[in-house]
Amino acid sequence: MRVLRWRIVMEKALPAAGANHDQTTLQITGMTCAACAARIEKGLNRLPGVKQANVNLALETAQVRYEPGTVSIEQIIDKVSQLGYGAVLKPSEKESGDIRAREIRKQRNKLIVSAVLAFPLLWAMAGHFSFTSWIWTPELFMNPWFQLVLATPVQFMIGWGFYVGAYKALRSRSANMDVLVALGTSAAYFYSLYLSLESLSMPHGHTPQLYYETSSILITLILLGKWFEALAKGRSSQAIKTLMGLQAKTALILKDGVETVVPIEAVVPGDVLIVKPGEKIPVDGVVIGGVSSVDESMLTGESIPVEKKEGDTVIGATVNKHGVLRVQAAKVGSETALAQIIRVVEEAQGSKAPIQRVADVISGIFVPIVVGIAVVTFLVWFFFVAPGSFAVALEKAIAVLVIACPCALGLATPTSIMAGSGRAAEYGILFKGGEHLEAAQGLQAIVLDKTGTITRGQPEL
Repeated sequence: MRVLRWRIVMEKALPAAGANHDQTTLQITGMTCAACAARIEKGLNRLPGVKQANVNLALETAQVRYEPGTVSIEQIIDKVSQLGYGAVLKPSEKESGDIRAREIRKQRNKLIVSAVLAFPLLWAMAGHFSFTSWIWTPELFMNPWFQLVLATPVQFMIGWGFYVGAYKALRSRSANMDVLVALGTSAAYFYSLYLSLESLSMPHGHTPQLYYETSSILITLILLGKWFEALAKGRSSQAIKTLMGLQAKTALILKDGVETVVPIEAVVPGDVLIVKPGEKIPVDGVVIGGVSSVDESMLTGESIPVEKKEGDTVIGATVNKHGVLRVQAAKVGSETALAQIIRVVEEAQGSKAPIQRVADVISGIFVPIVVGIAVVTFLVWFFFVAPGSFAVALEKAIAVLVIACPCALGLATPTSIMAGSGRAAEYGILFKGGEHLEAAQGLQAIVLDKTGTITRGQPEL
């Protein structure tokens, strides 16, 4: 049954950090796989003054707990830059939404161009197999130089980001998925270029078996995955957008006997607010005048409005039902109860499940292992299976690199947590961390001790 009201049990929105510790969230750019996230996390945790850093690949964020007297936010950002990535203070949800929209458009456009250029190469590949020999292939598509013209922009323009990522990784003495993509596609591309040049000395009409389509199609498929990933991130952030939509956008301030409508961001503790019937209470505060009833079902699940009088506390985003209230603002901005709820959802989406730690360890050594297997494959084929056949051995090594490129190992778990916790939040269920979401699959019974958890309180005929 769909959960219709919030049922909240929170100790704190943030983990206990200690009196001398601050916490900040950074937006990270340039990460392509779990190895990138692990490298940033490791580098930040080694920085003096940083108590704990948690990097989330799916959200592209880093939550850092640090000692302000020992290290500054600027130094933390500089450390990320030294590792070859970008970092800025996490923007507002609206700005983040704009960034995500631009990223989706960017990935879509790159995918379209890459697919258009790669399609003729895929068509030409059909002519090399007996089971697809019935497919008519234009002679132009079989021309090595025509294929070179199509594959080159895919390899070095659309796929340039992989080379940049590989360079940054190797410069910091590590390896990530970009290294695999750059190695695999470059090997296929340059081997095909070698065969194209070699064909000039061959009899007229001889068409070598080229591998331009391997590099181009691989890049296209990876771009398709990145586009899907960008779409998934946009959908998963909908839970936070929904929560933020509960907040009032403006407030009516009473100052020197004059009522003035101001943006919610302009309210400060101590301001006196006028809340009329049917309006949302802008911020958390205390009633200093008036009597009314307030619908708090958004927070408590109780369908019956709660009576409020002078001295009672009220929560932002709840709805004033009848009388006019004068409320003195107590907690505003990130200190309100609604902001705490949003923070819990964000942290749950950014947390790591226990299984993620296993995936991180495997991802950290995945690329070197694959490269090692490719080298061993080449040597075995060159010296034992097909002695002296460089071309055959290289083909097998390329195959190993290529099949390992779409490495979703490190991305699958954080994306699942992000999507699952976001979806749960839309239904009124809050998970404080990925470990709780992972443990939920073993639940045998659920005890509901609060009115309104699974009921509306609004009878229907």
